[in-house]
Amino acid sequence: MQKVVICVAMEYRISATEFARKLGDVLGKIRYRGDSFIVERSGEPVARIARFPGHSDETLAAALGAWREAVPPDPAFADDLERVNRADRTPENPWAL
Repeated sequence: MQKVVICVAMEYRISATEFARKLGDVLGKIRYRGDSFIVERSGEPVARIARFPGHSDETLAAALGAWREAVPPDPAFADDLERVNRADRTPENPWAL
């Protein structure tokens, strides 16, 4: 059975001050989730920030496809991690060289 992942873009309202403070987060939401923002000053909309026209979601679709088609994990990998974890010891004095 194949699972389907659906991403729904949202449109948010944000004050100009909050937009300035959270610019990086806002741009990330626009770029990676396809969200858009209406920027308001004194409660009045002054701008709409959205993805550049022509941008497609093929990158996300390609990534999901590659993940689904990936080679199954090596069952011995978990055993290797456990072995490394058991061998890792905290020094008695972490400040000593």
